[in-house]
Amino acid sequence: MNTIGPEELRTLPFLAGENFGAPAIPFSRETLEQCADTHILIFTPQIKWLTLTGLREKFGMDPAVSEPCMYNQDWYLREDFANEPLDGQWHLIPKAVRENARGKQPEDIQKGLQGEQFPNAITLTFTFFTWRLLKGETLWKHDYLWSSDTDHNGDRVYVGGYEDPVGINKNGFNVHRHLSLRAMHTAAPEVIS
Repeated sequence: MNTIGPEELRTLPFLAGENFGAPAIPFSRETLEQCADTHILIFTPQIKWLTLTGLREKFGMDPAVSEPCMYNQDWYLREDFANEPLDGQWHLIPKAVRENARGKQPEDIQKGLQGEQFPNAITLTFTFFTWRLLKGETLWKHDYLWSSDTDHNGDRVYVGGYEDPVGINKNGFNVHRHLSLRAMHTAAPEVIS
């Protein structure tokens, strides 16, 4: 099993001195065995500063200074979801994306989920950073993952895309929102000759 529990988390410098314990693992033995090679069993300690904005402060935004880091964006800093701490629970997060969900609307994907749900943005982000620091592997490096979070306009939040496959942009873990079409989205076509 790919496990990141309290013992592993206590070895990370950014969690040095933090005091936390974990509840019992809520998943059945059968579920854990089925997910042993494909998922990460991760404990997400509930620490007040451990939010998306807190991780942004800890890891910075410049890959020339240190990696892993966050992508240099600030649109989400005052959003509620960005300032909510982890939940202090165990999660089973897939190491790979679901190939048959590529390019699909999150609502359409959600309709087909049974016994699963989209994790929130902080859980995915925490999993990304801790896995990279503990295992040296970059999860979802060219992909974006839907989260359960929405911004104040109701737009769905997605995260990921650490490396630009063509190398134009800097490395960084991204936090984005999928803009829903509203009446304000319209057109003003120009006249051409």
